Amino acid sequence: MKFFTTTSKASRRVVDCVIVGVYERGKLAAGAADIDSASNGHLAALVKSGDVSTKPGKCVILPAVPGVKAKRVAVAGLGKASKLDIKVYRKAMAAAIGTLNGSKAKSALNTLTLEPVADSAPYYLARHAVEVLGDVTYHFDQMKSDRKKKPLKITSFGLSIAKRGDASKVTRGAEHGDGIAHGVRLAKDLGNLPANVCTPSYLARTAKKLATGNGKLTTSILNEAEMKKLGMGSLLSVTAGSVEPAKLIVMKYKGASSDAPVVLVGKGVTFDTGGISLKPGPALDEMKFDMCGAAGVIGTMAAVAKMKLPINLNVVVPAVENMPAGNATKPGDIVKSMSGQTIEVLNTDAEGRLILCDALTYSRRFKPAAIIDVATLTGACVVALGAHRTAIMSNDDALREEIFAAGDASGDLGWPMPLGEEYAAQLKSNFADMANIGGPGGGAVTAGCFLGKFTDGMTWAHLDIAGTAWKSGVRKGATGRPVPMLSQLLLERSGTLP
Repeated sequence: MKFFTTTSKASRRVVDCVIVGVYERGKLAAGAADIDSASNGHLAALVKSGDVSTKPGKCVILPAVPGVKAKRVAVAGLGKASKLDIKVYRKAMAAAIGTLNGSKAKSALNTLTLEPVADSAPYYLARHAVEVLGDVTYHFDQMKSDRKKKPLKITSFGLSIAKRGDASKVTRGAEHGDGIAHGVRLAKDLGNLPANVCTPSYLARTAKKLATGNGKLTTSILNEAEMKKLGMGSLLSVTAGSVEPAKLIVMKYKGASSDAPVVLVGKGVTFDTGGISLKPGPALDEMKFDMCGAAGVIGTMAAVAKMKLPINLNVVVPAVENMPAGNATKPGDIVKSMSGQTIEVLNTDAEGRLILCDALTYSRRFKPAAIIDVATLTGACVVALGAHRTAIMSNDDALREEIFAAGDASGDLGWPMPLGEEYAAQLKSNFADMANIGGPGGGAVTAGCFLGKFTDGMTWAHLDIAGTAWKSGVRKGATGRPVPMLSQLLLERSGTLP
């Protein structure tokens, strides 16, 4: 996609569509005021008559506005001027782009970047606009035989600026937004693919493909024999009942000289039946989304590579299926992790932590500056936080706050949750060093405490995305989260934010 900035009046640009905004009580945003002036009050009259809504999330398309060179004008509601924040801004952008879907527009100019959005600089307004563009125009039809629906395909996207001095920051925001949207798109695709296609081997091939032609990115794949040699008994216990071979995917991006890498570890259970502790039938199809942690960290790597960030980043993905079979791990079995610690498997449906603990131990060899695991780990997290925020747990206060702030800045929100010995005590076992579940209370936290037993001496955080990784119902599909949150964190650490 081509991006451009302009200080020109909205009415003078020759594009397929100009995006403008209107506030409550008929107040016109900057771009809308120019359109209104060029059309001799045409827009203000439509607002006054009620034909144009000022509510956030509403948008109308006006074709062939007199005095305006653009083919159409998208008028998005902005609500109260005093309440314009990044949430309202993104909602308005989504409405405008969504309204354009089905049109033949190939070029657009966004004038909402001229508005005084609370706590948002021009860089972020540009970035969020491009991210929303990518999100709204995303369309998954790879598995359909009839692909008649053609999503909107903008090839040229303009961003209005108040002064020429903002051009470089806004351009960078657009480019970063495009990179993040690229990563989100990949994460969504991986999550939405069915489990008979997106297997551990498919994830491995995808990671290999990402490294093709990129001199800064390498990918290696460990097979089950290699994992067994390393002592990954916990990880291999999960895959024991599956005919699909497990893979340990290791990606390394070297964008800086000698800095210690940030390591992202993503849960890659490509289908989760629960194993012998079989899940109930309703919504079992959604267990293809149990690899969204893997999708998220691979998508983040794709975003970082596209943005060419000056940072070192490693991604580790333990990829498995969790299936019931005669040779599957049984409740009560005891397995030995790569760390040497033994685990009593009280519930085979608490499998994500069993693969992550070995991946965390493996990641020690990279001597990471920080290590963050990402997983659709617990239903308890959904009970605690719903579908709105990702749970953040960490053994380091500074890292926890850094991730939380990255969530706020990116709009990909998180919420801190505790860790503590009082919760870890629930994991005691009579027969092994620990159990893999801690009882019904505080399930999300005890899962985090379990992982914490494998992170001594490392600066570590755990993101539980069980509530945020996908949507159910009529809008069923992967969200691509937490790619924006992680990308923001890495942008900040790389020093490339303006």
